[in-house]
Amino acid sequence: MTSTTKAPPLYPKSHILAASGVAALLSLALLVFPTREVEAKKTYINLELDSASDYAEPQDDQASAASQNLSENESPFATSDSPGDELEATTAGEPQAVDPLQHTIRVENGDTLSTIFAKVGLSANTLHEVLNSSKEAKQLTRLKVGQPLEFKLTADGQLEALHSKLSDLESVSLLKTDKGFSFKRELVKPEVKETYAHGVINSSLFVSAKRAGLSHNLTMDLANVFGYDIDFAMDIREGDEFEVIYEKKVVNGKQVGTGDILSARFTNRGKTYTAVRYTNKQGNSSYYTADGESMRKAFIRTPVDFARISSRFSNGRRHPILNKIRAHKGVDYAAPRGTPIKAAGDGRIVLAGRHGGYGNAVILQHGQRYRTLYAHMQGFAKGIRTGGNVKQGQIIGYIGTTGLSTGPHLHYEFQVNGVHVDPLSQKLPMADPIASSEKARFMQLSKPLMAQMDKERSTMLALNNQR
Repeated sequence: MTSTTKAPPLYPKSHILAASGVAALLSLALLVFPTREVEAKKTYINLELDSASDYAEPQDDQASAASQNLSENESPFATSDSPGDELEATTAGEPQAVDPLQHTIRVENGDTLSTIFAKVGLSANTLHEVLNSSKEAKQLTRLKVGQPLEFKLTADGQLEALHSKLSDLESVSLLKTDKGFSFKRELVKPEVKETYAHGVINSSLFVSAKRAGLSHNLTMDLANVFGYDIDFAMDIREGDEFEVIYEKKVVNGKQVGTGDILSARFTNRGKTYTAVRYTNKQGNSSYYTADGESMRKAFIRTPVDFARISSRFSNGRRHPILNKIRAHKGVDYAAPRGTPIKAAGDGRIVLAGRHGGYGNAVILQHGQRYRTLYAHMQGFAKGIRTGGNVKQGQIIGYIGTTGLSTGPHLHYEFQVNGVHVDPLSQKLPMADPIASSEKARFMQLSKPLMAQMDKERSTMLALNNQR
């Protein structure tokens, strides 16, 4: 007896393709989303790195400090080794539990005080009440990315206290009272230490100063102190040397900022210049040589910091645009567009506007004898208008390429009694020295500072010789 094998039913091709697709999706899902058993076998390892804050460059913080922080007893927040810790302390070895009444939020990009209040469950009415509690409370709206805000809530979820550390020197706090919210600003008074730094220039002032431990702002201050005698755009040479005694601000052993340069020495092309900061009996501070002569002169050497001289003063130069031989009655400083331009001296603004081929220009009159011109500006600084007055070193505009100019630079002219002179070779008039009535007081400050630099230098050289 023969048995016949029943052929399998034929399915439409579309059904077969659909079934294959479903099978492929299921396989992919199993690969991407592991089962609970697989998930449970994952191991998480917490690798905590040492804090790099000790190696960060010191930040210049000129905030004044008037009082110490609130004592621990005054703070509505539990103390912790790490600020912003949301975990309650427990017995060693036991798991830590999150306190539902304390929250620490760190500001992220796009955050506002409104979104942060919402994150901790506080209503818009509470935010409105906080901001209207005092003028000072509105400071809380000026948030910075990374800034911590510590909230303490009541049992019914209302705001009891808010604390935020703005910097190493400043914190603000808000506390709920019977009359609403009270705002308090807390300042830390840093310890101020005198610090010595020394450097030898082998590439640039900024590189050598950074290597010596000086911040960007301190380096700029150093250049400004000696800017009347040294043109940092063209005079600096390899092997030039500097020494500085400056104020360093410290809180709990950590540098939180720097203060003023107290004294400095700069050797440029074999010639040494000295500077000592002195505050007279009227409270005005300035820099003088170690002997009491004024460092400040009627004009600074160059109106642009660290620019490159692209064209010098000349009575016969071919103009790059007009293609004619004509006198170049100034000095050109090439620098990136937008670089600040400073007034070379105190003066009255004769012109601030368009001036023919000079483009955007500023002309300053300094007394009766001297006049300076600044041309090809991209634009003028705020408040610079014809008829106004400026102080030496004040920013008057920004480098551009307006007028007859082939690229961004400053064209700078210097006139004496209406005659153009070379500002690079002009001997600058001196300012007044220390008043005779204060000379003895000044020398009592100057001599110890110079002696301290000599001692620090000798110690440094001795250590270098031992290596």
